[in-house]
Amino acid sequence: MTYKDYYTILGVDKNASEKDIKKAYRKLAAKYHPDKNPDDVAAEAKFKEINEANEVLSNPDKREKYDTLGENWQAYEHAGEDWKKYTQNQNKQGQYYYGNASDFFGEQNKGSEFSSFFDMFFGGESNAFTNQPHHNTKVLDIQAELPITLDEAYFGSKRTFQLDNEKMRISIKPGAYDGQVLKIKGKGHLDFSKKHRGDLYITLKQEHHPKFKRLENNLETEVSVDLYTAILGGKVRVQTLNKALNINIPAGTESGKLLRLKEKGMPIYNTQKHGDLLVKIKVELPKNLNQEETELFKKLKNIRHKNAV
Repeated sequence: MTYKDYYTILGVDKNASEKDIKKAYRKLAAKYHPDKNPDDVAAEAKFKEINEANEVLSNPDKREKYDTLGENWQAYEHAGEDWKKYTQNQNKQGQYYYGNASDFFGEQNKGSEFSSFFDMFFGGESNAFTNQPHHNTKVLDIQAELPITLDEAYFGSKRTFQLDNEKMRISIKPGAYDGQVLKIKGKGHLDFSKKHRGDLYITLKQEHHPKFKRLENNLETEVSVDLYTAILGGKVRVQTLNKALNINIPAGTESGKLLRLKEKGMPIYNTQKHGDLLVKIKVELPKNLNQEETELFKKLKNIRHKNAV
């Protein structure tokens, strides 16, 4: 994002009075007004730029912020901060709203737009926003992602990390889930006045687990069962995230069948309950049969064919 020198745009000194700024603005606005320059794209762009500069420099509060920004611009530029990720256009009821130039100019100038530079640092401050909820502190918020393991989501954990020069510690509760957002109040960016601070929002991203698949509050795993147990029934041992269980395999269980173990899944966030564990059966065929085993299977085959007749 390129720094915009509003003083140069209006052709005034940085110590210019409000009267000087107003005079320079009127002169340039008259010169580049679209009515005097129809179908002139360059003049239209210049006119928008002049309006943007006047919007800031004619407002004492915005001018003070802008002057502070000018002194520290290189620090922001070198930090490589992606300011766009902190701004959104949302006008649904109860949500934050960040506007563009049509909000400032009104319906008659609906096609106008201020630069992204203006929107990043001054968006949402115009009086035209009085009918919309606005919180410019959202620009100060920090968005971050935190990878967590399935074990951390199951048992809960504490994470320590460093932001700028400050060490922070957050708690991940049992049942934490992918996409969950944790808010740490007052740990975002400071504004230019050093009086207000945004918040830190951490989005949890659950990593892949080699043995378990999470299905909201349920877990799914696969267990191998030999052919004989699948046919005759029996017990197999299943390892869950916190302990091993012996489960019953009904006689005649087919490969792919799901057995549901009630309340052996994930903790349900902020409750004492658990989801279920789904055990997918994978029937393993015997390999490297010796002659005796082969003859027995042939005999079984013949018996089955006789019974089928």
